[in-house]
Amino acid sequence: MVWSSSLSLSLPAPLAPGPSSCQLRGHFQLSGMRQDGDLILGGLFEIHFLTVFPELNFTSEPEQPYCQQFDMASFQQAQTMAFAIDEINRNPHLLPNVTLGFHLYDNCVKLAVAFRAAMALISGSDESISGLDCTGSPPVIGIVGDPGSTHSIAVSSVLELFRLPMVSYFATCSCLSNRQQYPSFFRTIPSDAFQVHAIVQILKRFGWTWVGLIYSDDDYGIHAALAFHHDIQGQLGGCMAYSEILPRDNNRGDVGRIVGVIRDSTAKVVVVISTEAYLLPLMDEVAQRNVTGRQWIASEAWATSPVFLTPRLLPFLGGTLGIAIRRGEIQGLQDFLLHLRLDRDPKNSIVRTFWEEMFDCTFDSGDRETDVGREKKVCTGEENLRSMDTAYTDISELRASYNVYKAVYALAHALHDLTQCEEGKGPFIGNSCANIHTLQPWQVVHYLQNVNFITGFGDHVSFDKNGDALAIYDVMNWQPNPDGSIGIHTVGVVDEAAQAGEVLTLEEDALYWNFKSMRPPRSVCSETCPPGTRRARQKGLPICCFDCLPCADGEFSNATDSIECTTCPEKFWSSPEKDRCVPKEIEFLSYEDPLGISLTVASLLGSCFCMVVLGVFAHHRHTPMVRANNSELSFLLLLSLKLCFLCALLFIGQPQLWTCRLRHVAFGISFVLSMSSILVKTMVVVAIFKSSRPEGKSAMKWFGVPQQRGTVLGLTALQIAICVVWLATASPTPLKNTRYISSKIVYECAVGSMLGFATLLGYIGLLAAVSFLLAFLARNLPDNFNEAKFITFSMLIFCAVWITFVPAYISSPGKYSVAVEVFAILASSFGLLLAIFAPKCYIILLHPERNTKKAIMGRAGQKK
Repeated sequence: MVWSSSLSLSLPAPLAPGPSSCQLRGHFQLSGMRQDGDLILGGLFEIHFLTVFPELNFTSEPEQPYCQQFDMASFQQAQTMAFAIDEINRNPHLLPNVTLGFHLYDNCVKLAVAFRAAMALISGSDESISGLDCTGSPPVIGIVGDPGSTHSIAVSSVLELFRLPMVSYFATCSCLSNRQQYPSFFRTIPSDAFQVHAIVQILKRFGWTWVGLIYSDDDYGIHAALAFHHDIQGQLGGCMAYSEILPRDNNRGDVGRIVGVIRDSTAKVVVVISTEAYLLPLMDEVAQRNVTGRQWIASEAWATSPVFLTPRLLPFLGGTLGIAIRRGEIQGLQDFLLHLRLDRDPKNSIVRTFWEEMFDCTFDSGDRETDVGREKKVCTGEENLRSMDTAYTDISELRASYNVYKAVYALAHALHDLTQCEEGKGPFIGNSCANIHTLQPWQVVHYLQNVNFITGFGDHVSFDKNGDALAIYDVMNWQPNPDGSIGIHTVGVVDEAAQAGEVLTLEEDALYWNFKSMRPPRSVCSETCPPGTRRARQKGLPICCFDCLPCADGEFSNATDSIECTTCPEKFWSSPEKDRCVPKEIEFLSYEDPLGISLTVASLLGSCFCMVVLGVFAHHRHTPMVRANNSELSFLLLLSLKLCFLCALLFIGQPQLWTCRLRHVAFGISFVLSMSSILVKTMVVVAIFKSSRPEGKSAMKWFGVPQQRGTVLGLTALQIAICVVWLATASPTPLKNTRYISSKIVYECAVGSMLGFATLLGYIGLLAAVSFLLAFLARNLPDNFNEAKFITFSMLIFCAVWITFVPAYISSPGKYSVAVEVFAILASSFGLLLAIFAPKCYIILLHPERNTKKAIMGRAGQKK
């Protein structure tokens, strides 16, 4: 029905408009109900399943389409709107002195019929109205419906021209949240975007990150699938094993291929976003191929559908988890439904159809024969609805009907707020208010956007900036009934308005799992990477498929599924499990270390040996063996060797500033004192030999005891001067070194000036080389006890030890470099002690008869 004016549809046989009236140009044959009132609300419902369109011969005016297969549940929804309006009219506190009416139409689940019904609501059904140009507001001030997303998209595009508010109770497409395209569209059912959020919350609760997606080939399925693709990665960090679209024509080949994908996939969880009409062929194929071991997740469009609750599908669909529209309770609705009475008004034709379907009768006595040849009884109009048990009378699961109830009340509260406006404080131009008698639809839209109330069931109703209702869903679980069928049980709630962490409330103990373990399945492409590892994506596979690689040394990860490992701070190292950083082990040659204990014992033994030898020499200081070659030098050499043994202890233990400075100084001075004593002893041997010859009688005069002392002190003083300069310019300091071993801090002494350290060692080496050269040259001098031979041997040991020390020191890491240095000190000290003093002690202690001047001189004479 369209008025003939600037807005018109070309329909056959137009009625010529009168000079002062606006007339209809045609009629649509629509099933509906109506009730008059001061303000009229429109309604669009899916009361019939099928629409039959007549054949077009293009030679005559086509007949109007008609509808078949009456749906009792949808008629209950339409009656719920009538009940809500009746309840509002009886409420003295809501819209007092205003009576609401309604015009409801059946869209027959066809876009063409839905569009015609919307045009009828916009245009009205009166044959003519006063006015010259057919301008003015539509006869309805708001529409409840349409339930279909595709229908709502088309109808809203037209209603936008009038800014007529439309409150859908079942259209969920997220595209309808676009305020630029649909500025007057509202809904009391959550958007598919929220539905997808709810499904993702369930997946997150059970750790299902590897899922398959099946969706219908319509606006509902396509937009929801796009949102699911986005949310499963953004919110869950998961991914899809496959994504398949159900064919529009139910092609068995395509359906079979999809079932094969489900069966062959490693994903145990299948999310299905579809209406039941698309899904029926798929479930039939699942049953035929015996595809079990899958956890199905149902969208709200089929989560409560009765067509799947059969014993045949229990082995496959048992345990299904789904989200459903929030169930509500409406006090007084059942009595209203049962007190419906037949209305003979042709404008309420839908009631007549309902009555015939409910009681399987007919009001047309001339058309009583059915398709199977059985005669129908004649309807009396007095049949008792209480005796019938159908979806119309069942109010145990009020979901869509409850949304209709909220939609009507939302419009009523908007109108009530509009009537409460105080002049001069209104929201419109000049702070004006809307007039209930000249009400414009766009004014209702303003108040509808700000509506806020609580239903009798306790649910909060309001709209966000996109016209979407507060998102709240029931979580359903399909469980077996005693008779073998499937029962649907509410096991939780998804409330997007709840606090973080409380969005999903689930009674996990009440869940039924259709698996042998009776526990939720694992559905992951790769198992979680534990702490201490990182994820490495497998090439060519989705992001959920990865390998777990252990963190490298010095790196850690303390969370599961870490993308990368974190490098430990400088003074820390990764634990053996690589799940945390621990302070690096501080390494130095300690007294508790077995190696340190060994070297300490060796140092103390060497020092004791020096004391023993010193005691032996002191006790036999008047014997020829001790007095030979200046006994004072022997005592000085023993004292310096004792210092060499003791200075090794400065290299053991945690480095301190004073030990770092003292260790090399003590080492350098002790060894120079030893080398200078040995050098002077060698020079004394040569001088004594020369003085025994006639031409060298004056040699000892120039190299007497004072000269020997002065030489030793002078050579040692030079080393002391080197040490003083070294300490004054760049002295050694403690250093925590991490270059040798990354996992440890090596506590060592930095030498400070490498030049100073090299000069110290070089000076020792120079004295050792000169001593070795002189001793070597004097090794064959005639004497009963030629000390030059033993000095030569001791210098050979000393030089060999320190020559091998250099490569060993460089190649030894950490504390072992210090141990090598200590070993070199002890080895060279023991070499000097044993090579020089062991032969003398042997004669003094074991062969005292040879410790006489006669014995010594006798042998000398023999050699001469």
